[in-house]
Amino acid sequence: MSSVLVVEDESAIAELIAINLRHAGFEVALAADAERAQAAVDRVLPDLVLLDWMLPGQSGVQLAKRWRADARTREMPVIMLTARAEEADKITGLDAGADDYLTKPFSPKELMARIRAVLRRKAPEALDNAVELSGLRLDPATRRVTRSIDGVPREVRLGPTEFRLLHFLMTHPERVHSRGQLLDRVWGDHVFIEERTVDVHIKRLREALTPVQCAGLIETVRGAGYRLSASLGSVAA
Repeated sequence: MSSVLVVEDESAIAELIAINLRHAGFEVALAADAERAQAAVDRVLPDLVLLDWMLPGQSGVQLAKRWRADARTREMPVIMLTARAEEADKITGLDAGADDYLTKPFSPKELMARIRAVLRRKAPEALDNAVELSGLRLDPATRRVTRSIDGVPREVRLGPTEFRLLHFLMTHPERVHSRGQLLDRVWGDHVFIEERTVDVHIKRLREALTPVQCAGLIETVRGAGYRLSASLGSVAA
């Protein structure tokens, strides 16, 4: 599930956007000004930011420039929302580092299409494409993980974090990921989570995959981190 930070000082607009995002399956956080938006990003790096141009205090354009100048937030996708429709304003927003520019008023359908387009360019694994390895199928759209045993489909019950962890590993098979990298990509670069937390969730994920005979897909690479094998046949105990 992708996370979106909505930075909008008009509460009615912010809530309307949030309702549509949640209905589409996104996790949503709200910030009414630049200071609170920066604090939210400092806590957890979102998958995408919807940033209003006109904010109390620091403008959205200034905030976008600050994020693009910081290595941690440089690649964070940003869509600028504004009532300014002039070409020069659009150029200013894009030059500040926005990945896209949406003029108010806009339809929910157009907003979702723009968000998915930006995420597709920035983070293909954040989209709703189902992935399958060794008969294990994960579908982000339905939030289900299944595998057939003796011809009978069986569902794997996972918590939200284990689901995101498995999704990331399945979209990056055969690659070794350090605990720090997993924290960054799965937990959203949360600065207050210790690396050993990853071990706890890996253990839970293996336990959940045991009934469908897929726990062995997740390998521990000593001194390096974890890897998801593309084939059960190649996994060593």
